Amino acid sequence: MPEDTSREKPRARRSADVRRAAADTLPARRERPGVPGDPYADDDTREYLRSRTRGKRIRRGLIPQSKYGRIAAGVGLAAFLASVAGAAYFVSRFVHRDPQFTIASSSAIELQGNQHLSRSQLLSVFGEDVDRNIFDVPLAERKEELEQIPWVEHATVMRLLPNHLRISVVERTPIAFVRQGGTIGMADASGVLLDIPPDAPGNPNYSFPVVTGLKPDDTPESRSQRMHLYAAFLKDLDSGGKKISAELSEVDLSDPEDVKALLPSNNSETMVHFGTEQFLARYNRFQEHITEWRQQYPRLSSVDMRYERQVVLQMPPRDSTVPTPDGKTPADTAPAAKSGAIPTVVARAAAPVREKPSQVATVSLPKPPHAEPRAAAVHETRPAVAHVEPHARPVAQAKHPDTKRADVAKRVEAIKAWMAQRQAARDAARAHAAQ
Repeated sequence: MPEDTSREKPRARRSADVRRAAADTLPARRERPGVPGDPYADDDTREYLRSRTRGKRIRRGLIPQSKYGRIAAGVGLAAFLASVAGAAYFVSRFVHRDPQFTIASSSAIELQGNQHLSRSQLLSVFGEDVDRNIFDVPLAERKEELEQIPWVEHATVMRLLPNHLRISVVERTPIAFVRQGGTIGMADASGVLLDIPPDAPGNPNYSFPVVTGLKPDDTPESRSQRMHLYAAFLKDLDSGGKKISAELSEVDLSDPEDVKALLPSNNSETMVHFGTEQFLARYNRFQEHITEWRQQYPRLSSVDMRYERQVVLQMPPRDSTVPTPDGKTPADTAPAAKSGAIPTVVARAAAPVREKPSQVATVSLPKPPHAEPRAAAVHETRPAVAHVEPHARPVAQAKHPDTKRADVAKRVEAIKAWMAQRQAARDAARAHAAQ
């Protein structure tokens, strides 16, 4: 039997009319420009939610809002802090009075890194810490006292519970012997003056020149600058692959603008001025012409290599008794200039004998290939002749020449004695190793 749908159609029509009427009666939804609206975020919804939370207390932090709540929180916090302080007090009293935390003897102090410093030298800093509680030892103060020892570059002090200390030191590395008057010491790369350790004479690691010009009363910055120049000097000399620095017997750093080195040549020693740069090139030029210079000037004592196209040769005063390489004391007159590849200009002694000036000769070096031909034309058209110059600037006018010669001789003798002692120690060490 077919269903009768005539009644359902008017009912559906009425439901649609009711929904349409309800939609017309609802207030229009407000939207902000550019922001998609929420279908439930109308004014009625907000008002409804606001009415639901009205009269209810919202908690906004850990601090209580009421008066009694705050009092209770304060009392609880004070009790907690008091308990922590009490526990810390009892722990501190326990560790400071318990005998197991006391340093019983010096054997409880461990040392690391000391090669030249003896145990007694380092333990002298911790003399008052024996029979003392380990927590009462001021570690920072002890570290500073250790670093006051010249040989100590860096130190570390640690506690090892319950009753031990560990000291680690980094010792300085010497790079030169230093002569101060009649005593010989050492110096590191920073210019710190060191005492010679007992194993220095036979130690092959200590084969370096003797340095002069460093004084204890100089500032640390001044000594450091001079030692950096000394290190650069040795590095440049050895950059060619040969151990040239081993030939140096003395290096003078008294002038920070001029490195002077005492070099052996023909059974004698010559003071060579190197300046502050081109050390290896100037050394090679010196070795190339020193034999010829020695033949012309047997009493040669100093060579200044700081100039580009010439070299200044200096001889001792006229009445000097400095021997020549053959052991004799030659006449003061220098030989005339010889014609050849190296023209020579000689300054003959023109001053009276009573002034005793030092003789100075200026030697022109060969012109480099890339030099301008202007100077070459002068030498080609005019042969080298002897030229008389005023005597050289007096060196150390305030000091008598006899006193100066005595100081130089004393210095040379001290250096030779030290080198002989070092060589004897090396020979003894080799003989002992061979046995």
